Amino acid sequence: MPTVGVKRDLLFKALGKTYTDEEFDELCFEFGLELDEITSEKEIISKEQGDCKASEASDIILYKIDVPANRYDLLCLEGLVRGLQVFKNKLEAPRYRRVRPASGEPQKLIITKETAAVRPHAVAAVLRNITFTQERYDSFIELQEKLHQNICRKRSLVAIGTHDLDTISGPFTFTAKPPAQICFKPLNQTKEYTAAELMTLYKTDSHLRHYLHIIEDKPVYPVIHDRNGIVLSMPPIINGDHSKINLKTKNVFIECTAMDLTKAKIVLDMMVTMFSEYCSQPFTVEEAEVVHPDGKTCVYPELAYRTETLSSDFINRKVGINESTEKIAQLLTKMCLKSTATGAGDEIEVEIPPTRSDVIHACDIMEDAAIAYGFNNIVRTTPRTYTVANQFPLNKLTELLRQDLAAAGFTEALNFALCSQEDIADKLGKKIEDTKAIHISNPKTAEFQVARTTLLPGLLKTIAANRKMPLPLKLFEISDVVLKDQKKDVGARNSRRFCAVYYSKSPGFEVIHGLLDRTMQLLEVKPGSTDGYHIRAAEDSTFFPGRCAEIFARGQSVGRLGVLHPDVITRFELTMPCSALEMDLEPFLGHTTEISLSHDVPMKETIQHKFSVKASQSTVRPASTNTIFGDMSTPAGLKSLNDYLADKSYIEGFSASQADIEVLEAIPDTPQSNLSHLLRWYKHVKSFGREKSSLPVAKSKFVLASASQNDTAKDEDDDDIDLFGSDDEDEEAEKLKQQRLAEYAAKKAKKPALVAKSSILLDVKPWDDETDMAEMERCVRSVAMEGLLWGQSKLVPVGYGIKKLQIGCVVEDDKVGTDMLEEAITAFDDLVQSVDVAAFNKI
Repeated sequence: MPTVGVKRDLLFKALGKTYTDEEFDELCFEFGLELDEITSEKEIISKEQGDCKASEASDIILYKIDVPANRYDLLCLEGLVRGLQVFKNKLEAPRYRRVRPASGEPQKLIITKETAAVRPHAVAAVLRNITFTQERYDSFIELQEKLHQNICRKRSLVAIGTHDLDTISGPFTFTAKPPAQICFKPLNQTKEYTAAELMTLYKTDSHLRHYLHIIEDKPVYPVIHDRNGIVLSMPPIINGDHSKINLKTKNVFIECTAMDLTKAKIVLDMMVTMFSEYCSQPFTVEEAEVVHPDGKTCVYPELAYRTETLSSDFINRKVGINESTEKIAQLLTKMCLKSTATGAGDEIEVEIPPTRSDVIHACDIMEDAAIAYGFNNIVRTTPRTYTVANQFPLNKLTELLRQDLAAAGFTEALNFALCSQEDIADKLGKKIEDTKAIHISNPKTAEFQVARTTLLPGLLKTIAANRKMPLPLKLFEISDVVLKDQKKDVGARNSRRFCAVYYSKSPGFEVIHGLLDRTMQLLEVKPGSTDGYHIRAAEDSTFFPGRCAEIFARGQSVGRLGVLHPDVITRFELTMPCSALEMDLEPFLGHTTEISLSHDVPMKETIQHKFSVKASQSTVRPASTNTIFGDMSTPAGLKSLNDYLADKSYIEGFSASQADIEVLEAIPDTPQSNLSHLLRWYKHVKSFGREKSSLPVAKSKFVLASASQNDTAKDEDDDDIDLFGSDDEDEEAEKLKQQRLAEYAAKKAKKPALVAKSSILLDVKPWDDETDMAEMERCVRSVAMEGLLWGQSKLVPVGYGIKKLQIGCVVEDDKVGTDMLEEAITAFDDLVQSVDVAAFNKI
């Protein structure tokens, strides 16, 4: 998130109110911002450069405020104050207007066709009769820098130029020339330089050197000059010194050159809307015309307002509140989104100003409504639906394979998803047109021109970087490649691949072939030409002729393996033979929506092949389908359970138990998709596998006996009834039972109780080497207690001629404790310094 630094006193003056630090922090939170730090210029310099450099710095308090990355209207003091005042209902959101100049003829910026090679777009506007103070001027310059670092992507997409209009004459021309033909005095320099000389000069500049790479390799450089040939700027590097603005500037000409026209329009709108309040006619901007090479004329700035319509019900549901349409319209108006209730049901019409380029979807409007309502004011509620997360089946399969491939002795590598065209085409002996590669329109470097279509180049480059490692090098990678696919809405799709390479003094084809066999074994695919997998000779320019095979699984081609061609090995700066295997994993994965995975699910339960496999037709019926929710074999019973699970994760409590397992086993078949809550619970509980038996017991009974089971139980009870029995037999049996219990109790009373004893070893330490140890032992043994029996003793050297007495004893736990012994022995304070328990064992 960008951080805006504003002077506290200047901010409070603009807000018209003084806040404590805590109050302003709370205000920022309410507005969706965060007060990150309270500091000063002196403190900042002191931290970065030391106290000696900070001695002359200002002590003025600065607020460092974090703002959302796409809220460009909050990157300066003016926008921040305006937003907070509208939020606090102290100000209505201003209406920005574009006007024609009083003379009737707007300034013109003419774009020539030469700019197409370097920077094809430009927009412009004029701030007329503006009044600068030092604070306003500093804020104006700082906003340019914030925009350059943010939406302008360090000037690579857009570069802003600001000029004193009174020092130059239109129309202005935006063209591109060879560096030697561009000559002007750059900002804050004392003499003129050619463009080539400037590039050399600024290589050591701590600020500008970061932007030189944008144009330094181009045959022509962009330049803007007026009708007299005076250079205004050489975007995106530097402005001319002739037209620089200062505190006395009254009319500002703003131009933005760009690679992205949309972003250029946004940047221009931000610059003029933020500072047009200082013009003689506040919030008015003088238009400028931009003439394109084809003769088309566009007028800027656009300052476009647009209207969006959405329902208050949408906002209420998404935010979790229950407010009227009028109230929600008021909340949105507080966020500079002027809104009104149309009267057509719960419809709200929202006007989005040119300062809110971040609003591109109804969800953005909903978020602003939530901020205005106050996140702390939203009542916490239990979600209506509990969801249980499961690992994505494709990732589950990938993780299982990774573990087993590592166990097979291969080391996993992870490479970039982007690579150069040369890596996937020329180096592999292929044409780039045949690779179906997705090209990056504006790659930052030659290393990231396309999305990879194969994992092999990345592994070969990894081997090249680790050539000095002991041989053999065995690497594998399981990652996505990107392929063109016109059936997809984005024109491309990801495909999960598995690739392995073996690099050593010998090709090691048998190693790669063995790895293929192991992989197929893990994927539950047996060898075979029809129902299993097999390899078939193939020709591929990447592999050595006659040493390449195509992999087929159930008649479908899934990959290739073989010995790499010597030319391929050489192009990757390798010197030894190499074998490789690459195959697609997705054909081995079943329908992901039908698979419930758990971390302990065996591989064979994880994989359900897309290939035709006959499923078992037999179904085991549950012992009973009768539950407290109804009969699980009927739609009514299933619907009742579905309603019960609408706001619950489990049958009983907040964790799984045997109650879930019992009810699960009472359901004959997988629930239909329209019973969403029941289906979610069913899949989750069914995934427990071997964990079922370890779940806690149920506190209540949820599964009832079926009618047939009740009849059987009744029959069994009837069999137990003895119609010819005698009550006398029961009385005699009871007397015999009581007699035997009494005999057992008497026998147990005569048995002596077990006495718990412990063996203790004590260290008794004297004061010094002159202590009479024999006398000390006599005193220790004189301690007598019921349940205490002294044992053997010995003298153990401690150091410097000092010895300690180590003596053992046996005690009855109920009668003697270590504290009692220690207290009794330390009573001989003339002889004993301390007593420690060296060992304590139960007997």
